[in-house]
Amino acid sequence: MNDIKTTVAKNITELRLLNNMTQAELGEKLNYSDKTVSKWERAESTPDISVLCEIADLFGVTVDYLVSAENVDENYRVNKREEVTYNRRVITYISESAAWVSAIFAFIITTLIIGRMSFQWLYLVYAVPVVLIIALVFNSVWFNPRNNYVIISGLMWSILCAVHLTFFYFRKSVLLIYLLGAAGQIVIILWSFIKKPKKR
Repeated sequence: MNDIKTTVAKNITELRLLNNMTQAELGEKLNYSDKTVSKWERAESTPDISVLCEIADLFGVTVDYLVSAENVDENYRVNKREEVTYNRRVITYISESAAWVSAIFAFIITTLIIGRMSFQWLYLVYAVPVVLIIALVFNSVWFNPRNNYVIISGLMWSILCAVHLTFFYFRKSVLLIYLLGAAGQIVIILWSFIKKPKKR
């Protein structure tokens, strides 16, 4: 049992360091404290099977790899992790590009039907918050959740800007709407200081 604990501890430590993550960052992704991660890496305790599955998925390896003392392929871990990260980023970029393509398509079709340029540029304005929503979803699932605060800030300001430009098109001034943005930004900053409860 101690051998398995030591093996798992060694593999988790190597994978974490390879991915330039601190114990706190790994713990945050798994909803555990850095103290718990430290115990795993010192072989004082071992994650249960469900957590081992999460760790394996996070680093792009198998559970067998985590509990195996043999390094069958030195490049396996690096290549697997890079492949998973690359694929996830490509999926994210494709999804974001689809939003832009849809906005441009709507812009072109509407312009051709109407026969003149009018409100169509608003499609491109509203594409920005749509792209940021997509980025927020994928970042929450696959990447660093700490970046969500930046994305949420960008999303809020882009929505306010889109609303402002929409009213501007109808010759209405709604500059005061940016006061909501200032208040919202304060809330987002304060929200970023809230720590999630950690499992023991």
